Amino acid sequence: MSDKVALLTGTSSGFGMLASLRFLEKGYRVVATMRDLNKKSELLERARGLGCESRLDCMKLDVTSEADIRHAMEQVREKYGRVDVLVNNAGYAVGGAAEEVPMEEWRKLMDTNLFGVIAMTQSVLPLMREQGSGTIINVSSVSGRIGIPGYSPYCTSKFALEGFSESLRHEVSGFGIKTVLICPGAYNTSIWDKGFDHIHVTEASPYRPLLDAVLGYSRRTAESAPDPDEIARKIVWLAGKKSPSLRYTYGKGSLQSMLGKSLLPWRWFERILAVALKKSDTGK
Repeated sequence: MSDKVALLTGTSSGFGMLASLRFLEKGYRVVATMRDLNKKSELLERARGLGCESRLDCMKLDVTSEADIRHAMEQVREKYGRVDVLVNNAGYAVGGAAEEVPMEEWRKLMDTNLFGVIAMTQSVLPLMREQGSGTIINVSSVSGRIGIPGYSPYCTSKFALEGFSESLRHEVSGFGIKTVLICPGAYNTSIWDKGFDHIHVTEASPYRPLLDAVLGYSRRTAESAPDPDEIARKIVWLAGKKSPSLRYTYGKGSLQSMLGKSLLPWRWFERILAVALKKSDTGK
């Protein structure tokens, strides 16, 4: 794998950092990008501990900045001349009732979670087409398949990412390029803490009882969430897979939830979700 190059976004923590380390372990050259390079120290230290630091290249890249993307891709093309894997991982969560989340916050979220993915994909496709190969792995979420009350901005961004990825897969498969969605459920990453900090709600909000229930459910789920390294390993496995499917779902209860939505009458599924939130609200 010494000539294989993996380019990842959002690598200062969570899935991005862990996947970078797993790619290094597999022998890839890793271009680990992040918005703030001051946050690269943990990744560098852990790569050093693995004896892989020489194959790690940390670059500044804000996926909402066309200039950052252009500059990073110029460096990648000059240094490596190829990109074998793109992992679009950068993203964050915003919560609140749809009526109350400011439009500015909706736009900022979509700019990162959706338009940032599209811009990164556009930037690597010419190189992958020249190579006649490549894998694009978009980190989605179960929230891209099941709408969750109180997280409509985040769900909207991930639902859109699912549609983009499905269309993209059809468009680029003829060039030897694979498109894959990985859809984690709840895992123990910093997106939970950041998401809790981005809940838009006031004491007087008519949605306060619902949002309190959602927040309580989310916090309890986060406390028992599994190790995110499971997803990091799956990402690397998918990168090496010859003929991957479009979508892979992981996480406790995730497959059951998606099957429930697909197979149950909508009224039943809606009722199950309402009951789960009510139990969370009462602490039962």
